[in-house]
Amino acid sequence: MRLGAIEAGGTKFVCGIGTEQGEVIERISIPTTTPEETLGQVIDFFKEKEIDALGVGSFGPVDLDPASSTYGYITSTPKKYWNQFNLVGELKKHFKIPIGFDTDVNAAALGESVWGAAKGLDSCLYMTVGTGIGVGAVAEGKLIHGMLHPEMGHILVRRHEEDGFRGSCPYHDDCLEGMAAGPAIEARWGIKGVELAGESRVWELEAYYLAQALVNYILILSPKKIIIGGGVMKQEQLFPFVREHTIKLLNGYIQHDNIVKNIDQYIVPPGLGDNAGVCGALALAKGL
Repeated sequence: MRLGAIEAGGTKFVCGIGTEQGEVIERISIPTTTPEETLGQVIDFFKEKEIDALGVGSFGPVDLDPASSTYGYITSTPKKYWNQFNLVGELKKHFKIPIGFDTDVNAAALGESVWGAAKGLDSCLYMTVGTGIGVGAVAEGKLIHGMLHPEMGHILVRRHEEDGFRGSCPYHDDCLEGMAAGPAIEARWGIKGVELAGESRVWELEAYYLAQALVNYILILSPKKIIIGGGVMKQEQLFPFVREHTIKLLNGYIQHDNIVKNIDQYIVPPGLGDNAGVCGALALAKGL
């Protein structure tokens, strides 16, 4: 089968052509502007490709309930122009093929479980830390859905006693995303994170918030692997800080080798690198 993949992000749409083995044959990036402009380029990319199925992992919130009248919609996003947009419906106007749809982070979690850092495991958690924070999870071999879909980027965290930053989330101020996403780093320090690479205090504080989230995920979901990607995690010095804070916050409560002996192999970057989302969308298409 020849599969199509869309990683629909708030900054860019990454489109790819690939195989059932997860090989990405062709890949392009399209800026996320208006639906008309962005999808026009997406449709132009795929229309001559003769794909058999298409997988879409999208920024959200999204409606994943096939019985819902708004299935396939991007719903209450603050992203300008995209609120209540029928993404799957628009794609179906142009492609008469099966279309798989999920969150971008659930797709990345699936891709990592099939071909990446969690290959061979029946559970994993994927977190992206970038413009926002999103988390997807596989449990007992299946993506987690429920009333809606997990919104683990918006869990509440304890404020660091020396952190006076209010938070940047328009809904919650000081939730995880509001305290630790890329825009929060820039707003707190007055400079983009990429320009703060040598400032250990910046990344110690960042790790303090990310580790709180991981502790909650470990205690609730008990994933067999935790994978963290996204633009902020390109600061590779973050990983040791995150692991250290996670161990400290768990305080000996979880006595498992993944925590007490092998945490360097437990909390890891994506095995698929920047293709985690695209490969995840291929995995969605493969499963149709």
